[in-house]
Amino acid sequence: MLAIDSQLPSFSTVNQHGVAVLSANLVGKRIVIYFYPEDDTGLCTIEACNFRDNYSRYQALGYTVLGVSPDGIDAHAQFAAKFALPFDLLVDTDLRMANAFGVWIEKNMYGVKKMGIKRSAFVFDETGKLTRVVKQVISKKATEQILKE
Repeated sequence: MLAIDSQLPSFSTVNQHGVAVLSANLVGKRIVIYFYPEDDTGLCTIEACNFRDNYSRYQALGYTVLGVSPDGIDAHAQFAAKFALPFDLLVDTDLRMANAFGVWIEKNMYGVKKMGIKRSAFVFDETGKLTRVVKQVISKKATEQILKE
């Protein structure tokens, strides 16, 4: 997982509208990038709605919020529309972002091991430097964890 003071990893992907999102275009902005396992599932929906419900707080602090999962454009578009998410969801079907951030990990659920996304969040300053990592986001407390002083 990325360490504090790391630089924003280089990436190029698309959002739920098929619009290109490049890491190079994010420099100069404060950014929250959160990783979640799957669109329109229990905890992932609670987490996304927590970001939505607190979106004005992020905006007031000058943050751009970006959600990332291995789902594709269609799933992201349906999820964003269903829950009126006001921020971009980035497509990571090839897991390049997940691997670059170190969140594609082996999970053990009920004795079954499989690879998956570690629910986590990363906060970057305007220079692209990582200033906060939340290694285990609690869906209903995501904003509280991320904006904690």
